Amino acid sequence: MTKILTDYRGFPVRLTEERLLHILDHPEMAVLKDRIEETLQYPEQVRKSNTDNQVILNYRYYLNTLMGDKWLCVVTKYLDKDAFLLTAYLTNRIKQGELLWPLT
Repeated sequence: MTKILTDYRGFPVRLTEERLLHILDHPEMAVLKDRIEETLQYPEQVRKSNTDNQVILNYRYYLNTLMGDKWLCVVTKYLDKDAFLLTAYLTNRIKQGELLWPLT
């Protein structure tokens, strides 16, 4: 089963059951399931990947996760007529890459 999420620009992003199970296989992510969609829709920062121009990193900061205060990174890939979620994970810092949002 595939769920269609919406990113911060209003674009549809596919989340397949396989990808969701991969993400939720990590105990610290299982309790953040609803935060994945929230981060995609309302990121605090969005960056383009330095290694793949089609990959976007969406970040939102969360307090008191199972691993402490962390950034949730939701990784999406955008093709010509398709967008899909690759993975999501907690991290201490935002990766380098072109800042796409917010624009200053």
